[in-house]
Amino acid sequence: MKIEFVRSVLFLLVLTVIAPIVLYTDTVGEYFTYASNKELAENDSSFTFGDLRPLNLLPQYQESSSKLKELHELVYLDNSTESRSDVQHSSTTGSARVNRQLTGEVAEDEISSASSLSRSDGDKQPLDENVIRQVTNEASRIQTRIQERISKESDSSRDPDAIKRTGVNEGVLLDSGGSSKIVAEQMKQRRQHSAQLSGTNSRESVKVVSEKLDKHVVIPDARVLQLKDQLIRARIYLSLAATRTNSHFIRELRLRIKEVQKVLGEATKDSDLPRSAADKSKAMEQTLLKGKQIIDDCGAVVKKLRAMLHSVEEQLRVQRKQALFLTHLTAKTIPKGLHCLPLRLSRDYFNLKLSQQQFPNTEKLEDPKLRHYALFSDNVLAAAVVVNSTIIHARDPSKHVFHIVTDRLNYAAMRMWFIANPPGKATIQVQNVEEFTWLNSTYSPVLKQLGSAPMIDYYFRNRRADSDPNMKYRNPKYLSIMNHLRFYLPEIFPKLDKILFLDDDIVVQKDLSGLWSLDLKGKVIGVVETCGESFHRFDRYLNFSNPLISKTFNPRACGWAFGLNIFDLNAWRKQNIIHIYHKWQNLNQDRQLWKLGTLPPGLITFWNQTYSLDKSWHVLGLGYNPNVPQKDIERAAVIHYNGNLKPWLEISIPKFKNYWSKYVNYDQVYLHECNISP
Repeated sequence: MKIEFVRSVLFLLVLTVIAPIVLYTDTVGEYFTYASNKELAENDSSFTFGDLRPLNLLPQYQESSSKLKELHELVYLDNSTESRSDVQHSSTTGSARVNRQLTGEVAEDEISSASSLSRSDGDKQPLDENVIRQVTNEASRIQTRIQERISKESDSSRDPDAIKRTGVNEGVLLDSGGSSKIVAEQMKQRRQHSAQLSGTNSRESVKVVSEKLDKHVVIPDARVLQLKDQLIRARIYLSLAATRTNSHFIRELRLRIKEVQKVLGEATKDSDLPRSAADKSKAMEQTLLKGKQIIDDCGAVVKKLRAMLHSVEEQLRVQRKQALFLTHLTAKTIPKGLHCLPLRLSRDYFNLKLSQQQFPNTEKLEDPKLRHYALFSDNVLAAAVVVNSTIIHARDPSKHVFHIVTDRLNYAAMRMWFIANPPGKATIQVQNVEEFTWLNSTYSPVLKQLGSAPMIDYYFRNRRADSDPNMKYRNPKYLSIMNHLRFYLPEIFPKLDKILFLDDDIVVQKDLSGLWSLDLKGKVIGVVETCGESFHRFDRYLNFSNPLISKTFNPRACGWAFGLNIFDLNAWRKQNIIHIYHKWQNLNQDRQLWKLGTLPPGLITFWNQTYSLDKSWHVLGLGYNPNVPQKDIERAAVIHYNGNLKPWLEISIPKFKNYWSKYVNYDQVYLHECNISP
């Protein structure tokens, strides 16, 4: 009886517990090893044994299978149209997604099934060992195939066709098994390996290129520099006592020096040298080696080099002074074309009838509601550029009136130019400074000083260029009253309230109408300040060792410039500025307070009477500084060629000349006759 009961229990146990386990593990094995086969899922949608709950695997399985199919199509599509990097990105993303789907869903089913089984018999049953073995074997096969592909890729990493083939195989690997987690991990390792290879190759390429550049660095005109260096060394050996006693060496060295000098000649680059230059250089080097063997004392060579360096520096200083003198001399001279121009114009002016010599719109000359300009110049072409550039940029040229004052020699020429080249709707007035009879030496201290014997001697006495410390002030323009008319504006234009003063070496680039609407806050003059951290301040222009200057002015006060200045003539008259100007001119008869010029007396006369304008109104330095920023020039309303390098001279700075010359009509008949060209 007992035996039969035990057999019944065992039979039921086999039927209710062991049989479902065997069937379940077989299903799981098929799930992992044959993911592309849908027959199992379609035929067996559920399994029911006794009291166990059905294992509904079909929906999850179908979803995972569709994901794998979608991934399979995506990988193959990417490999056929895109680069390897895109394939890797798509493969990695897809594999990660499938990995989450498979591992998550299968884990849920395994946990659920394990729970059910454990509830049936109270003991936790492990998964069948066959399942683990199958998964492990599949993963090993996949890993082996990936490693083989990586080793092949390292040999053909730069072959685009090989990259494409590798990408396709990646797609096959992704689609071939259910262990997508392992595939994703291998793909990650593979990308890291490829990146390392690429980085290594890049670094090696850069290193190779750098080495090639180092090997092929060529100093321009190296042969010329070598020959010059050999001449210097040869002269040192000639001057040393130790070598002078060796007559044979001295004779050979002098011969080599003559040969090198003949070869070098006027050459400044290697292409200018003859073919024999290399041979002469080698011969000189051999002779210099002999001198090196003779000279044991390096101290003597060093001493000689120092003496030569000092001598060269002294010669350079002298040459710079001479160059400065020649530059000032050139600035004082009048080019042939500019000398011809007023002669031609004056001839034609005096051939005109009296009625033809008059300008229109004379009724506008004293209208305070219009915009008036003061321009004092003896340069016809320069004055023409100022007027032309101003009118071109003016919004309403009919409201602009130009008052030009010149000297007796250029009066007829200036009038003829603007008669022949009328400024459109603008109004022009040309006056002769000698018509201002009130302006004489009795009234003006500066006129009295300019006509004195010491002043004339200061300008015209012969001096050596290297012994004259004040070369920049010895310019004949300082002898002309034209340069000092700016201090008499209220008397020249008694019926005007405001006037804009312009130098003749400026170019207008924007409309200037806004300057007349400025409120100067009771000040007399609107200026653009020019001071920097340590330059263009009062101590640069005035003699602060004199107590009259040091007690009255601040040496660190900011300087400013003439060239573009708006004047409130009513405030000028109220402050009696002319009286202040005359007072300081009388105090400076011996030129102990400042040197000649108009800016130092301007700084003194308008002390505490200046209104600061925005720097974009007036940009200076185009006549001496080649480093004026391009952006400052482009945004400036007025650019100023202050300095000796005027744009109408041949010594002008080439890159700045076009800003001036574009306002000159070189097709004009008078310019053709005088051979004036850009």
